[in-house]
Amino acid sequence: MKISVIIPTFNRKKTIGRAIQSVKNQSLSPFEILIIDDGSKDGTEEWVKKKFQNIKYIYQNNQGVSSARNIGIENAYGDWVAFLDSDDEWLPNKLYEQVKAIGLNPEMKFFHTNEIWIRNGIRVNQMKKHKKYGGYIFEKCLDICRVSPSSVLIQKEVFNDIGIFDESLRVCEDYDLWLRITSKYPVVFLDIPLIYKYGGHTDQLSKVNDGIESYRIQSLEKIIKSVSLSNEQKVLAVNAMINKMKIFSKGLEKRKKIIELKELKKNIQYWINMI
Repeated sequence: MKISVIIPTFNRKKTIGRAIQSVKNQSLSPFEILIIDDGSKDGTEEWVKKKFQNIKYIYQNNQGVSSARNIGIENAYGDWVAFLDSDDEWLPNKLYEQVKAIGLNPEMKFFHTNEIWIRNGIRVNQMKKHKKYGGYIFEKCLDICRVSPSSVLIQKEVFNDIGIFDESLRVCEDYDLWLRITSKYPVVFLDIPLIYKYGGHTDQLSKVNDGIESYRIQSLEKIIKSVSLSNEQKVLAVNAMINKMKIFSKGLEKRKKIIELKELKKNIQYWINMI
């Protein structure tokens, strides 16, 4: 098997070296490493090309992380794809453990792992709501994103079936893709922390001013309308979306967004009537 590692980056010269080195340090080497630079202006390209040889480096004008990952998928020659965010880091046995799991589960196409969280340089424990699962986990993935992009190993043919990252979503693009995948495929979860996931810095994509739930609602509505869900999955997705809309409406009410609130309440009633 050939594993292509895709590292999207944007102005992360200070952390991307750590990410790349963690791939170089793997006890099982990947087939290739692709850096997709989404328009960095901090000297990332010159620094990476000088320090790391034999890495495929692709530069594009800034179009967002989904576009960068999609360009990586398009240019990957491996039959398996792994992603690594440029501010995260793999433990040395990450790929080895996942390839071993593939040997034990040859029919499976999607693997993810547990992680160690570092916030502002300090290790923190995950909350119960962030618990991860294996198997048919579509229902478990409706509330929040339960799969870290930096932890996954995906057979490339899955993208031909499910599609790639939705470039219209500024955030929650991973939540959206995992829902589409888990609606059809079971997954293998290795309950071993095999990545360091860093947070707390100001350029985290999950920090959005207009509320992350609005993007989850957008994703759920799209999936309900466009993805072939079973009847049970559709009911679960609609109920999850209604709950998120109700939560989001409280925020609109608090901020006195009267017009938006009125439109959202109409939408809630529409979906309630659809159940």
